[in-house]
Amino acid sequence: MNARILFAALAAVAGATPLAAQTFPTDNPTIRRIWEIGQQQSQVYPLMQVLLDSIGPRLTATPEHKAGNQWLVRKYSEWGIPASEANYGTWKGWRRGFTHVDLVQPRTRSLEGMILAWSPGTANGRPVTGQAVILPDVADSAEFVRWLPSVRGKFVLVDMAQPTCRPDDNWEQWATDSSFEKMKAQRDTARRAWADRIRRTGYNISLGTGTLGRRLEQAGAAGVIQSRWSGGWGVNRIFDSKNLQNTPSIDLSCEDYGMVFRLAQNNQGPVLRVAAEAQFTGETPVGNVIAEIRGSEKPNEYVVLSSHFDSWDGAQGATDNGTGTIVMLEAMRILRQVYPNPKRTIISGHWAGEEQGLIGSRAFAADRPEVVNGLQALFNQDNGTGRIVNISASGLPRASGNLAVWLSQVPDQLTRFFQSVGLPGIPGGGGSDYASFLCHGAPAFNLGALSYDYGTYTWHTNRDTFDKINFDDVRANAILTAMLVYLASEDPTTVPRDRRVVTTPGGTPGQWPACQPAIRRSSEWTR
Repeated sequence: MNARILFAALAAVAGATPLAAQTFPTDNPTIRRIWEIGQQQSQVYPLMQVLLDSIGPRLTATPEHKAGNQWLVRKYSEWGIPASEANYGTWKGWRRGFTHVDLVQPRTRSLEGMILAWSPGTANGRPVTGQAVILPDVADSAEFVRWLPSVRGKFVLVDMAQPTCRPDDNWEQWATDSSFEKMKAQRDTARRAWADRIRRTGYNISLGTGTLGRRLEQAGAAGVIQSRWSGGWGVNRIFDSKNLQNTPSIDLSCEDYGMVFRLAQNNQGPVLRVAAEAQFTGETPVGNVIAEIRGSEKPNEYVVLSSHFDSWDGAQGATDNGTGTIVMLEAMRILRQVYPNPKRTIISGHWAGEEQGLIGSRAFAADRPEVVNGLQALFNQDNGTGRIVNISASGLPRASGNLAVWLSQVPDQLTRFFQSVGLPGIPGGGGSDYASFLCHGAPAFNLGALSYDYGTYTWHTNRDTFDKINFDDVRANAILTAMLVYLASEDPTTVPRDRRVVTTPGGTPGQWPACQPAIRRSSEWTR
């Protein structure tokens, strides 16, 4: 069914005015002007280029994050939109420098690797040379403790080596069924065996290097080396170092890690040289950037544009969440031109600390209860470069009517690709920042985009880069968001907050997602 017909039908079922009795979208001068400015005067590309190439990734409490916040405030000021950085606490400050990892024995080769976020560097950034060894296969924790003295001055490999760094879909396309199944069986066996190996040490590896990494650091290891392959060509997950104080925590590419692992496994004496620069800068003030266009008729009711600004720093933070950031920034630019005196107050929130658990948006919700209580609608975008193809009423049944009316007035050029509209949908529990508001029962909606293999290739990886962006889709998303914000602001009705009955997958009664306290310091953070 055509998306416009679907939305019109849903609006009628909800008791709203049928589409036939409404002004056709192209006759609405504001909708038409949003479309024209968004298409003909788009700033998406130049904004994205500065953000990703010049500022770079925005790991919370790093210089890049601070520079990015200042850039956002300047851009809003240039457009005549009041904006400021709203500090909510502090975080462990850290500055990334260069990482160089080289194999020096039994041959020379520069390797693809980098230290993890918040990892120490080598002393004064100077090269450290040491043998690479594999975490031993011990009978129990006592045997592991007896082994630990031998680790001093060595680089310890703490992940299994993948039997292949070729993605499964490539195997499936080219290999015989028997060889593909054989490879998967071998990999599954190796994974179980490695999990048992970790367990028998008495420590854990989790994200970063966990308690195991800290124990190796205490034993004098020169470095802890991991490889978290995503399953795609040349792609690794880059997270954090789990609070190592003096020992570099390094991620190597799937291919290079496998080579070093095999050299060690076959007693061929791999020796690595690592030089890594990093600086801890102490507890650093952190905050969200908040831009606001005051409402002319209902200033105490709010429409919020929501995107997290922080990122992991394995690459540029392009699709997580540079794309969402620019969608909201561009939508605000357009709205300032075509809708300078909105009925309700419009806020754009660029959240910090999302990657550490929705910290910035939770702090905002706690610090600005008047926004939560007066929220008409929040629109959040946070899953890559693809065009928006689904939206949910987030478990608010009567909000479905408002959502349907708004969508029915959006031009077909933007809604024809929609795959689903969840009415009433289910409440999200914490996947992105809209959950910080929805837990209060406020109408917060997530704008879901096409995958573009986001989960494999760009989500928290070393390949989340500028070249992965589809600028046509991001431009369309900014236009769609601007239209939804305008329509929500103009809506003569207030979006109802009735909640659906929540059930578990087994059909038993469940609970609406509970609001989590805002974390104000990095010392409160646990993973």
